[in-house]
Amino acid sequence: MGCASSIHISDRVVYHSGKESEDSHSPQQTNTTQQSQQQGNPAPGLPIKPSSYKSTFTEVQFGPMKLYEDQLQVLLVFAKEDSQSNGFSWACEKANFRCNVARSPESAVECFMEKHHDIIIIDHRNSRHFEAEALCRSIRAVNSSENTVIVAVVKRPDREEGSVMPLISAGFNRRYLENANMMACYNELLQLEHGEVRAQFKLRACNAVFTALEQSQEAIEITSEDQVIQYVNPAYESTMGYQRGELVGKEIIEVPKSERNKPDLLETINSCIRKGKEWQGIYYAKKKNGDSVQQNVKITPVAGQGGKIRHYVSINRPLNDNNKSDKSSDRVQAESQTDIQSCKHKDRRKGSLDVRSTTSRGSDGSSQRRHSSMARIHSMTIEAPITKESSPMPVAEALDRVLEILRTTELYSPQLGTKEEDPHTNDLVGGLMTDGLRRLSGNEYIFATKQLHHIPSHLITPLSLNDIPPRVAQTMENEDSWDFDIFNLEAATMKRPLVYLGLKVFSRFGVCEFLNCPEAVLRSWLQVIEANYHATNSYHNSSHAADVLHATAYFLCKERVKQSLDPIDEVAALIAATVHDVDHPGRTNSFLCNAGSDLAILYNDTAVLESHHAALAFQITTRDDKCNIFKNMERNEYRTLRQAIIDMVLATEMTKHFEHVNKFVNSINKPLAALEENGGNGDEEAAKSILTLPENRILVKRMLIKCADISNPCRPLELCIEWAGRISEEYFAQTDEEKRQGLPVVMPVFDRNTCSIPKSQISFIDYFITDMFDAWDAFADLPNLMQHLDNNFKYWKGLDERKLHSLRPPPE
Repeated sequence: MGCASSIHISDRVVYHSGKESEDSHSPQQTNTTQQSQQQGNPAPGLPIKPSSYKSTFTEVQFGPMKLYEDQLQVLLVFAKEDSQSNGFSWACEKANFRCNVARSPESAVECFMEKHHDIIIIDHRNSRHFEAEALCRSIRAVNSSENTVIVAVVKRPDREEGSVMPLISAGFNRRYLENANMMACYNELLQLEHGEVRAQFKLRACNAVFTALEQSQEAIEITSEDQVIQYVNPAYESTMGYQRGELVGKEIIEVPKSERNKPDLLETINSCIRKGKEWQGIYYAKKKNGDSVQQNVKITPVAGQGGKIRHYVSINRPLNDNNKSDKSSDRVQAESQTDIQSCKHKDRRKGSLDVRSTTSRGSDGSSQRRHSSMARIHSMTIEAPITKESSPMPVAEALDRVLEILRTTELYSPQLGTKEEDPHTNDLVGGLMTDGLRRLSGNEYIFATKQLHHIPSHLITPLSLNDIPPRVAQTMENEDSWDFDIFNLEAATMKRPLVYLGLKVFSRFGVCEFLNCPEAVLRSWLQVIEANYHATNSYHNSSHAADVLHATAYFLCKERVKQSLDPIDEVAALIAATVHDVDHPGRTNSFLCNAGSDLAILYNDTAVLESHHAALAFQITTRDDKCNIFKNMERNEYRTLRQAIIDMVLATEMTKHFEHVNKFVNSINKPLAALEENGGNGDEEAAKSILTLPENRILVKRMLIKCADISNPCRPLELCIEWAGRISEEYFAQTDEEKRQGLPVVMPVFDRNTCSIPKSQISFIDYFITDMFDAWDAFADLPNLMQHLDNNFKYWKGLDERKLHSLRPPPE
């Protein structure tokens, strides 16, 4: 998870005791050492003197909240026992902290994943035994390490101290210059407890604050000191009718105002709140549709450090009697708290993208799946860091943290909750949703720069649609059906399914006509694209690309999708599906970043593979006129098509999976569901206006390719089983490679000797597939896919209940 949110490196620490040599021990430490020697070194991960610990809680005041902190847990990672490790062991006992000792990186990670310690102290003095920075990165790669404070014990430098940047980069919070004096160790632990650890504890404790903001039925708006809108909650959205993107980042002065307010009211409000005083009264706000809504408004300035106003929080409650006359409204405004002059408060609009999305299936899988009832979309919820994060300072600073989270895409990433104990879910999610930045190792493993594959000599004269061999044509007869068997086509084409399926699908959608491109150029393009897929990959090969192309074409034929997209969108979707994994190396983004590959360096460890797929696709296409399908397009149309293709390929990156799903549900499914619930005239036009908004068309295209990309669990059972075996084999190969190269193992459960494939599939369906396809089914109406998903989930569940790890049950 990278460096913890609070980073502090203490270069020098002043302690009570003056002696700092390793030989200066108090009687207590000598006894501890002797007792340790008599009993033998503690086993890795086992607690020191567990009988001396008592379960205690510390009361912590956090603004108006009263919190209770449990007994702290400390993990000491020292390859061998010495006076420094004994000093910290004694200090833990004196401070009444639970203490575990680990002697190796493997046991340290294993112990941490079991205990989730508050403090980890790693011996950085001798690299002979283990690499402290690599160990820190491995621990930071565990989701639960986000709020853990990690300390490096370093040697005292002979002259000037070295840079702390390598420690910060590795994920350490603090540096401790070696000092075995027991009081020095004790004071260090106390400073950590009341500093970083207490701050991290408060950081986790603001769940209620964020939940209150999101669940409040009153419309809430937060602006900066300069009155730039930074947050509005879901109630604000439903009241005012705006999308969050239309408001956040804009000054209130840019928002249309209702003319029904008194001319000097805004100046009065502004003058009041800028002096740090709360204002409350009646105010007319202008909704997106132009109507004015009368609200009871309370605006509270929030001061930060030094008493400087950092934010304004506005709580708005619509009044029922919106039809009051202007005269009556003026009287109420005059009687409100308007005794201060001059204000430039502008009117508020709604704009929050609701964090709520779709609820996931229970872990036992017994609940019935939802189908296409749009009304249920309103009740879909999902937990995210916005219900988890907090601030270590009083309420004013807590609001700073709220806004910091709201400005990032992290708020869409759900937490595992009760699934945290499931290593299959943890590893699968961690492997797919991290970019590797926090898993970097010091090992040098650089991928050689790949040369572009040219069209093989036997493909120089490509086949036309009319020249497709009868056996191949026969396997493609039902290519417009969801149950189409891509593996039959793979066998019939000798692992070249993309060219043949591409020819037929592109012909069916009139792609050549749209691009003004000869069929020969399209054929050459399909062949060179397929040549740049790696046939040696068990999963990410041209068969997967052909499968995604098939699913994309299937979704494009759905009525609701056709209503949303223009011809240029359809062409972009088909091309994006074809190229979305071109030149995939059969390894994840995390692996490439850990290995320090050329691609990871080129793309700054961010969406490495997806960026490469998109860039290479256009490089292949435009380098040779013989395969340049875009050659005859008008410039502006080409730029529009190019942007749409790039956006769709980048949408397949899993780190933004929940952001895309949530935006789709909140911007499209929920408004459509509201129309269905309300009924009445004009619904068709209203639905069309929702579907054809430019920003909504983008969301539909992203959702379409995402669903096509990971639709394997929704295929017929035999196809689902085959894909599960192929992706598992690719992950097994990656784990083998990581072990050979000494790289961090991104997904430890994908060890070919111990992995349970049914468990991995259950986790994948539970965490990624269920909610996304519930939302897509509600939009596109896909009952056959949902039935397959049900059947496949029950199949994997049945294997797991029988404790089987294989793809299929043993023969009777």
